[in-house]
Amino acid sequence: MALPCFDAPTLMQALTQYDGFDADNDPHGERDFGGFDLWGAELLFKADYYSPDMMFGSNDPADPAVTHRVLTVMLAEEY
Repeated sequence: MALPCFDAPTLMQALTQYDGFDADNDPHGERDFGGFDLWGAELLFKADYYSPDMMFGSNDPADPAVTHRVLTVMLAEEY
């Protein structure tokens, strides 16, 4: 949101269309990390899967009844 031309719908579209998973950013086939350029900036994203109390990782990330998913998007320079 710190970028002057930030637009949430454009970001959502870029995230949903992302297909740049490869051996470097997805070595375990989880498709939970990636990076792309948007608005002249390099962005990174990471999906995490937490237990319902948000204290630990989920025991079963595929089960929405016991998982809270959190998506973090940041400037690559912040990583």
